[in-house]
Amino acid sequence: MDLSSHRIVVTGGAGFLGKNVQAQLHAKGVPAECILVPTIEEYDLTCEADVARMYDHMKPTLVIHLAAEVGGIGANRDNPGRFFYANMAMGLHLIEQARQRNLSKFVQVGTICAYPKFTPVPFKEEDLWNGYPEETNAQYGIAKKALLVMLQGYRQQYGFNGIYLLPVNLYGPGDNFNPASSHVIPAMVRKFVEAQQAGAPEVMLWGTGLASREFLYVEDAARGIVMAAAGYDRAAPVNLGAGFEITIRDLAQKVQTLVGYTGKISWETSKPDGQPRRCLDTTKAREYFGFTAEMDFDEGLKRTIAWWREQGGANTTPTRGKKNVHRLCKLRG
Repeated sequence: MDLSSHRIVVTGGAGFLGKNVQAQLHAKGVPAECILVPTIEEYDLTCEADVARMYDHMKPTLVIHLAAEVGGIGANRDNPGRFFYANMAMGLHLIEQARQRNLSKFVQVGTICAYPKFTPVPFKEEDLWNGYPEETNAQYGIAKKALLVMLQGYRQQYGFNGIYLLPVNLYGPGDNFNPASSHVIPAMVRKFVEAQQAGAPEVMLWGTGLASREFLYVEDAARGIVMAAAGYDRAAPVNLGAGFEITIRDLAQKVQTLVGYTGKISWETSKPDGQPRRCLDTTKAREYFGFTAEMDFDEGLKRTIAWWREQGGANTTPTRGKKNVHRLCKLRG
């Protein structure tokens, strides 16, 4: 598919991943006026009437759906009902209205949280249904996974071309550093930088540190999404990852060293670890549309830390009550 000939809606396009997807679309020759970003001020994507109005106004031929209400373990634990409803509603209305308008393609970005809690490592797409997700983010993961079923049903019944991607945990410059909703890398970076600046003797981190994660640099993720939009047209879901695994304890030591913090790391073991392990098999992304991650992990962390320091340690997404946190998260992708 020649993306430069399409009008492309990028939901969540004003957010962390969305801005990088926009940059990748520009690199593929898509004119700026053909990259369309619905904002929460104009359209509530959980509302069917707003979604229909967005389609009628923007008239896309292709949609890349990144928008989500999402957060770390704490945010998922506090908002399981909202996270299920909002993510299910957005995808449900966007897909159905796209089908009614016979769009050329719909790209649904899912979540690694959809995998079962005890998935064999590395995670293969075929294992997606072999168990229940980790409890702290199950509602979010199931809502996203239901959209895969919807797209596969629509492909079978209507011939609707919808694809589904499963990116692993993202990180990089521009991430959400709000402690109420951030994921593990920005949360750690903020804690260590603030502790260094304050001369604090100790940093307290959630969990045991024994769980493992895989991380994908945001520019790599955006490049993979755009490559799939252009070159992948099958019903089967596809993992997007970097192909490595690191424990949270080792990650903390790495971030501590890169920040230059010399104090003690302590672990709040009463807090949940989340899923025990995460590491993806990325064979299909490489075989189906030629994607492999390029960013070295240490270099990506250095860039993320440097970006946060350049912000002066300012909280770029302030908490102003739970309702506003949800609305901000919706644009993060």
